[in-house]
Amino acid sequence: MSKLRLLTEFGMGTSLRRQDYTQAATRAVQDALWHNSINLAELFDRPKTDMLIDVEVAVQQPDQVDTDALATVFPYGQIAFHVVKGGLDVPRPDGKPTVIANVAIHVSFEMEKP
Repeated sequence: MSKLRLLTEFGMGTSLRRQDYTQAATRAVQDALWHNSINLAELFDRPKTDMLIDVEVAVQQPDQVDTDALATVFPYGQIAFHVVKGGLDVPRPDGKPTVIANVAIHVSFEMEKP
C-alpha cells in the first residue's frame, strides 16, 4: 500500500493586532476545515483515525508557530506539519504588522490506488 492523497483544502487566517503567528495559522486551518464537510473516512469505510493529514503553513516567521497548539484544532487523524516562510506581514502605522498565514491541508490514506 502507499500513501494516496485524496483531497487538498486551503485557508487563510490573520492576527490583526497581536502579531501572533500561531493564532493566524490556527485561523487559517479553521478557515480550510470549517467550510467543508467531507466524509472521506466514511466514503472509503475507514476509521477517521486512519486519516493522514499533512498541513503546510506559510508565515513570515515560521519559528513563531506552535504546531502543538495547531494540532488541537483537528478532532482526529494523524497530523504532520511543515511550516515555511511565506504568508504576509502587512505594515501598520503603529509599526506592528498584521500577520497573514496561509495553509494547505492534504488528506490521505494508506491504500491501494484504484
